[in-house]
Amino acid sequence: MQGATPATGHDVDIQGPAQLVPADRSGRRLSGLRANSLGICVMIIAQMILGAGVNLYVHVPAADQGHGLAAALGRALTSQPATLAAHAVLGTLLLAAGVSVLVRAIRARHRLAIAASAAGLAASTGAAASGAAFVSGSRAGASMAMAVLTGAALLSYLGILFVVRAAPNRSRGE
Repeated sequence: MQGATPATGHDVDIQGPAQLVPADRSGRRLSGLRANSLGICVMIIAQMILGAGVNLYVHVPAADQGHGLAAALGRALTSQPATLAAHAVLGTLLLAAGVSVLVRAIRARHRLAIAASAAGLAASTGAAASGAAFVSGSRAGASMAMAVLTGAALLSYLGILFVVRAAPNRSRGE
Protein backbone atom coordinates (compact mmCIF):
# COMPACT_ATOMS: atom_id res chain seq x y z
CA MET A 1 0.00 0.00 0.00
CA GLN A 2 1.31 3.45 -0.83
CA GLY A 3 0.50 6.92 0.39
CA ALA A 4 1.91 10.41 0.07
CA THR A 5 3.85 12.00 2.91
CA PRO A 6 2.53 15.43 3.87
CA ALA A 7 5.98 17.04 3.96
CA THR A 8 7.29 15.95 0.54
CA GLY A 9 4.31 14.71 -1.43
CA HIS A 10 6.36 11.67 -2.53
CA ASP A 11 4.84 8.23 -2.53
CA VAL A 12 6.23 6.05 0.22
CA ASP A 13 5.90 2.36 0.94
CA ILE A 14 3.78 1.84 4.03
CA GLN A 15 3.80 -1.94 3.81
CA GLY A 16 5.51 -4.11 6.35
CA PRO A 17 9.17 -4.94 5.94
CA ALA A 18 8.40 -8.52 4.84
CA GLN A 19 6.60 -7.33 1.71
CA LEU A 20 9.05 -6.26 -0.98
CA VAL A 21 8.03 -4.13 -3.91
CA PRO A 22 9.12 -5.82 -7.17
CA ALA A 23 11.53 -2.93 -7.86
CA ASP A 24 13.16 -3.53 -4.46
CA ARG A 25 13.58 -7.24 -5.25
CA SER A 26 15.06 -6.44 -8.65
CA GLY A 27 17.41 -3.87 -7.12
CA ARG A 28 18.60 -6.34 -4.52
CA ARG A 29 19.18 -9.01 -7.16
CA LEU A 30 21.18 -6.60 -9.32
CA SER A 31 23.16 -5.40 -6.31
CA GLY A 32 23.94 -9.00 -5.33
CA LEU A 33 24.97 -9.78 -8.90
CA ARG A 34 27.36 -6.81 -8.93
CA ALA A 35 28.82 -7.84 -5.55
CA ASN A 36 29.31 -11.43 -6.76
CA SER A 37 30.93 -10.18 -9.95
CA LEU A 38 33.33 -7.95 -8.03
CA GLY A 39 34.18 -10.83 -5.70
CA ILE A 40 34.95 -13.21 -8.54
CA CYS A 41 37.13 -10.56 -10.21
CA VAL A 42 39.20 -10.30 -7.03
CA MET A 43 39.43 -14.09 -6.89
CA ILE A 44 40.59 -14.26 -10.50
CA ILE A 45 43.30 -11.67 -9.90
CA ALA A 46 44.51 -13.64 -6.86
CA GLN A 47 44.42 -16.81 -8.98
CA MET A 48 46.47 -15.16 -11.73
CA ILE A 49 49.11 -14.04 -9.22
CA LEU A 50 49.21 -17.47 -7.62
CA GLY A 51 49.37 -19.11 -11.06
CA ALA A 52 52.31 -16.93 -12.07
CA GLY A 53 54.10 -18.03 -8.91
CA VAL A 54 53.36 -21.67 -9.64
CA ASN A 55 54.54 -21.27 -13.22
CA LEU A 56 57.80 -19.56 -12.24
CA TYR A 57 58.79 -21.25 -9.00
CA VAL A 58 57.06 -24.62 -8.66
CA HIS A 59 58.22 -27.82 -10.32
CA VAL A 60 55.32 -30.20 -10.95
CA PRO A 61 56.35 -33.61 -9.59
CA ALA A 62 56.94 -36.25 -12.26
CA ALA A 63 54.43 -38.51 -10.46
CA ASP A 64 51.68 -35.98 -11.33
CA GLN A 65 52.39 -36.08 -15.06
CA GLY A 66 50.75 -38.30 -17.65
CA HIS A 67 47.78 -39.52 -15.60
CA GLY A 68 44.93 -37.59 -17.21
CA LEU A 69 42.94 -34.52 -16.25
CA ALA A 70 40.98 -35.83 -13.25
CA ALA A 71 44.04 -37.46 -11.71
CA ALA A 72 46.05 -34.28 -12.23
CA LEU A 73 43.47 -32.21 -10.36
CA GLY A 74 43.21 -34.77 -7.57
CA ARG A 75 46.96 -34.92 -7.14
CA ALA A 76 47.28 -31.13 -7.23
CA LEU A 77 44.67 -30.81 -4.49
CA THR A 78 46.16 -33.44 -2.21
CA SER A 79 49.93 -33.33 -2.60
CA GLN A 80 52.97 -31.08 -2.49
CA PRO A 81 53.84 -28.42 -3.46
CA ALA A 82 51.37 -26.46 -1.34
CA THR A 83 51.34 -23.54 -3.80
CA LEU A 84 50.04 -25.82 -6.53
CA ALA A 85 47.40 -27.18 -4.15
CA ALA A 86 46.30 -23.62 -3.22
CA HIS A 87 46.11 -22.75 -6.93
CA ALA A 88 43.94 -25.81 -7.58
CA VAL A 89 41.67 -25.08 -4.59
CA LEU A 90 41.16 -21.46 -5.64
CA GLY A 91 40.45 -22.62 -9.19
CA THR A 92 37.79 -24.99 -7.92
CA LEU A 93 36.25 -22.21 -5.82
CA LEU A 94 36.26 -19.97 -8.90
CA LEU A 95 34.16 -22.52 -10.76
CA ALA A 96 31.62 -22.56 -7.92
CA ALA A 97 31.62 -18.75 -7.83
CA GLY A 98 31.09 -18.70 -11.61
CA VAL A 99 27.99 -20.85 -11.23
CA SER A 100 26.76 -18.50 -8.50
CA VAL A 101 27.20 -15.43 -10.73
CA LEU A 102 25.36 -17.16 -13.58
CA VAL A 103 22.47 -18.13 -11.30
CA ARG A 104 22.24 -14.56 -9.99
CA ALA A 105 22.24 -13.19 -13.53
CA ILE A 106 19.44 -15.55 -14.52
CA ARG A 107 17.40 -14.65 -11.43
CA ALA A 108 17.90 -10.94 -12.17
CA ARG A 109 16.79 -11.59 -15.78
CA HIS A 110 19.56 -9.39 -17.13
CA ARG A 111 20.37 -10.65 -20.63
CA LEU A 112 23.80 -9.06 -20.98
CA ALA A 113 24.82 -10.29 -17.53
CA ILE A 114 23.59 -13.80 -18.37
CA ALA A 115 25.69 -13.80 -21.55
CA ALA A 116 28.75 -12.37 -19.79
CA SER A 117 28.50 -14.75 -16.84
CA ALA A 118 28.02 -17.76 -19.14
CA ALA A 119 31.09 -16.67 -21.11
CA GLY A 120 33.03 -16.17 -17.87
CA LEU A 121 32.06 -19.60 -16.59
CA ALA A 122 32.97 -21.22 -19.92
CA ALA A 123 36.35 -19.45 -19.91
CA SER A 124 36.98 -20.46 -16.28
CA THR A 125 36.09 -24.07 -17.06
CA GLY A 126 38.43 -24.01 -20.05
CA ALA A 127 41.20 -22.50 -17.91
CA ALA A 128 40.73 -25.23 -15.31
CA ALA A 129 40.88 -27.95 -17.98
CA SER A 130 44.00 -26.32 -19.47
CA GLY A 131 45.58 -26.18 -16.02
CA ALA A 132 44.91 -29.85 -15.44
CA ALA A 133 46.32 -30.63 -18.89
CA PHE A 134 49.43 -28.63 -18.02
CA VAL A 135 49.93 -30.55 -14.76
CA SER A 136 49.34 -33.80 -16.61
CA GLY A 137 51.69 -33.12 -19.53
CA SER A 138 53.71 -29.91 -18.86
CA ARG A 139 52.80 -28.53 -22.27
CA ALA A 140 53.50 -24.82 -22.76
CA GLY A 141 50.37 -24.50 -24.93
CA ALA A 142 48.19 -25.62 -22.04
CA SER A 143 49.79 -23.00 -19.80
CA MET A 144 49.19 -20.31 -22.41
CA ALA A 145 45.58 -21.40 -22.89
CA MET A 146 45.06 -21.27 -19.12
CA ALA A 147 46.39 -17.70 -18.98
CA VAL A 148 44.36 -16.47 -21.97
CA LEU A 149 41.14 -18.09 -20.75
CA THR A 150 41.65 -16.67 -17.27
CA GLY A 151 41.99 -13.21 -18.81
CA ALA A 152 38.83 -13.78 -20.84
CA ALA A 153 36.96 -14.80 -17.68
CA LEU A 154 38.16 -11.67 -15.89
CA LEU A 155 36.99 -9.47 -18.78
CA SER A 156 33.59 -11.20 -18.78
CA TYR A 157 33.02 -10.58 -15.09
CA LEU A 158 34.33 -7.01 -15.29
CA GLY A 159 31.83 -6.48 -18.10
CA ILE A 160 29.01 -7.32 -15.72
CA LEU A 161 30.13 -4.48 -13.45
CA PHE A 162 29.78 -2.08 -16.37
CA VAL A 163 26.44 -3.25 -17.78
CA VAL A 164 24.52 -3.91 -14.56
CA ARG A 165 23.19 -0.93 -12.69
CA ALA A 166 21.03 -1.29 -9.61
CA ALA A 167 17.46 -0.15 -10.13
CA PRO A 168 16.52 2.91 -8.07
CA ASN A 169 14.60 2.14 -4.91
CA ARG A 170 11.20 3.58 -5.78
CA SER A 171 9.60 2.81 -2.45
CA ARG A 172 11.61 5.56 -0.75
CA GLY A 173 10.92 8.28 -3.28
CA GLU A 174 14.31 8.17 -5.03
